[in-house]
Amino acid sequence: MNFGFTEEQAIFRSEVRKFLDDKAPMDEVRRIMESPEGYSPKLWEEMAAMGWLGLLVPEDQGGVGLGWIDLTVLLEECGRSLYPSPLLASTLAALALRENGSAEQQERWLPGIADGSRILSVALVEANDLLGPEGVELRGEPDGAEIVLRGEKLFVPDAGIATSFVVSFRSGDGPQDVSLAVVDRADEKVEVENMPSVDATKRMGRLHLDGVRVAKDCILASGSRPGWPAAARLLDHAAAAVTAEAIGAAEGIHALVIDYAMQRVQFGSLIGRFQGVKHPLADMYVDIESFKSLLYYAAWCLDQSPEEAPLYVSMAKAYASDAFTRIGIESIELHGALGTTWEYDAQLYLRRSKWAKSVFGGSDHHYDRVADLGGL
Repeated sequence: MNFGFTEEQAIFRSEVRKFLDDKAPMDEVRRIMESPEGYSPKLWEEMAAMGWLGLLVPEDQGGVGLGWIDLTVLLEECGRSLYPSPLLASTLAALALRENGSAEQQERWLPGIADGSRILSVALVEANDLLGPEGVELRGEPDGAEIVLRGEKLFVPDAGIATSFVVSFRSGDGPQDVSLAVVDRADEKVEVENMPSVDATKRMGRLHLDGVRVAKDCILASGSRPGWPAAARLLDHAAAAVTAEAIGAAEGIHALVIDYAMQRVQFGSLIGRFQGVKHPLADMYVDIESFKSLLYYAAWCLDQSPEEAPLYVSMAKAYASDAFTRIGIESIELHGALGTTWEYDAQLYLRRSKWAKSVFGGSDHHYDRVADLGGL
């Protein structure tokens, strides 16, 4: 087994890095995150032209047809730059359609995702914040040839700019009677409300569905992976994607602190020479490499060994949730009081660590899941 990246993946990483360095330096990231849209439509078009938006979309649907390892490379580099865009949300929706949609449904939505003309998101979490089947309380009641949805979803990524949503809903009274449906933002019964977020580069929203009528041809998860397993796998995709971005962001702030330690003089010496600075930086490196390794194997499993994926996704997300937050806090401490000021970029990475800690499950949820999956 080859545990390294291929030459093509290394070139891809280099090209992504070059694009983000040129088009989205930190000054531009700050400008984008403070804009009303929260993303750059121009750069979104350029990302589509380079194939990033359709990375996991099959070639016959206008995409590139690559796999999770390739997506991990892209998300890492976007995380390193804290790049604000609906890439994560739209890719998750594309995965839901690729794995659970009929040929007609894929033809209907996937080409638009790949070319950037459609921005989809996923609405999976509710007020109870439970990520098991019991957490899905949004009801879907049959009414003739349609399903009527009543309820709300919280923490919907990039809800304010999405044109459609992949929504999980309760389709019956059984514990695992859960289905997925694509809901159009243009429906007058769909109300989107922006939610405050600790990280301005990550827009979140609340989705109110008050009697939204969904046609049967918009219901997913009706084929080889019906019901709750489809929604659970989508949650695994989401947790893995957040962890991939966390790797890049953690490496980004680690490099930022090292650079600061090699310039900041205290007591007549560079602070990078002090053991009280060296040791935390070394611990950060070990933590990053540890959850990076877990995520790389989880990403491989998502494509090649689906039965193993839930365990390793949760291991990676649990470790990253705690470690990245600790790295963010210690990086601020190593900067001193300056690290908390708006002018310094360190506080932006700390905010990302706080966002990544709980979205799609915090460490408590995922460690409990690891214990259950491991038979403990």
